[in-house]
Amino acid sequence: MKNITKYLALAFFALTSCFGSFSEGEIHFRNGEYEKAISEFSSTLFMNVTDIKSLHLRARAYEELEEFQKAMADYKRILSIDPNYAQAYGGIGKLYWKIEDYENAQKNLLIAAKHDENDFEIVYLLARSFLMNENYKSADEFFSIAAKLKPRDSKTYFYQGIARSKMGIPDGAAGSFNMCLMYDPDNLTALYNRGLARMSFGYVKWAIEDFEAYLEKDPDHVNSLTQLGLCKKLLKDPSACRYLALAANRGSEIARLNMDDC
Repeated sequence: MKNITKYLALAFFALTSCFGSFSEGEIHFRNGEYEKAISEFSSTLFMNVTDIKSLHLRARAYEELEEFQKAMADYKRILSIDPNYAQAYGGIGKLYWKIEDYENAQKNLLIAAKHDENDFEIVYLLARSFLMNENYKSADEFFSIAAKLKPRDSKTYFYQGIARSKMGIPDGAAGSFNMCLMYDPDNLTALYNRGLARMSFGYVKWAIEDFEAYLEKDPDHVNSLTQLGLCKKLLKDPSACRYLALAANRGSEIARLNMDDC
């Protein structure tokens, strides 16, 4: 009897060793070996069809390989097992984002955020979805939440600045771009947009500093040349015409239309 029990135990061990393990699949996933990861997770799921962790990472692996339909199927399978699993809604929202269906992205990411309000990636992408759907007020609110979750993330402040610019809040936009530049000083787009925001609420000298700083790094940037010329014109600086002429010669219609006094 003991020999039979020992034989059955060995046979079971041999059988289970043929199947994958979550830990091995996770290692492959972390190393970017997505096909190997999928193979391991699929083997694990053969033994346990309701293993949510394996389903989740297999979905992520499919997503990395741009096999979106298979990823979607795994996320939906997760929700059939656990309807409150936030990251499955988040994964579905991310898939919709990747195919530029921002309305469905927003819908699923909003559900995800209701189930897990502390997941930065969910909250951040939800804010981005609101921005793409031109709901700037909600975008601003969720970017503020994202900033609390991850205070040093420059892209959160950058897109919040865009949202506030669209809302017509230049001082708030300038503040967001300023935070972005604190953590990403090489972001020239944020620098240019901060200049625009400062210019729009009357901080012309500060705006000039931003446009000049941009031109130091990219002397051929026509929009910065144009805005620098307009700022100097507001201050009645005679050098304004030189910048406007340079911008006009490089195709700026705005610069050409503002050279009447030159």
